[in-house]
Amino acid sequence: MEEENKLRTDGRNVKEGDKPFDFEFQDIQGKTSKLSDLIGEKKIIVYFYPKDFTPGCTIEAEEFSRDYDQFRTDNIEIIGISPDTEESHVKFREKMKIPYMLASDIHNNISKNFGVFGLKKFMGKEYYGVNRSTFLIDTSGKIVKIYDKVKPKGHSKEVLEYFKSVNN
Repeated sequence: MEEENKLRTDGRNVKEGDKPFDFEFQDIQGKTSKLSDLIGEKKIIVYFYPKDFTPGCTIEAEEFSRDYDQFRTDNIEIIGISPDTEESHVKFREKMKIPYMLASDIHNNISKNFGVFGLKKFMGKEYYGVNRSTFLIDTSGKIVKIYDKVKPKGHSKEVLEYFKSVNN
């Protein structure tokens, strides 16, 4: 039973109902924390995005930042993850006034574990990268909702509405 309660580290992709993979990230003061530190304390949004300062990622960050006080009121924490470096995240956070945490995944280990790193197409070219996706985790530590192929505009409100509808 204790084994079942640990966060997954077995290298498989996750699905709704699963425990998420544990990972480290830095808070806005630069302190290193783990996803497992938040489990049981808060509901958590883990969202993956391709790159700091790109148009879609900027829209998504602006909207999550705009709605952050509402998320906090509802005991929800946000962690954004991209393959950018910590230095890039610091600049992105400062320029965009991002109040939540960003995780650097330069080797794509987190995105591979969550199954969001894969083949993409843009303007007729294929390449590997992070597919914009969001995972919602309840206070019991289970993934309750997965959004694949996220459209940045309006996504923050969509996530807020989901949490309000389940009220867990």
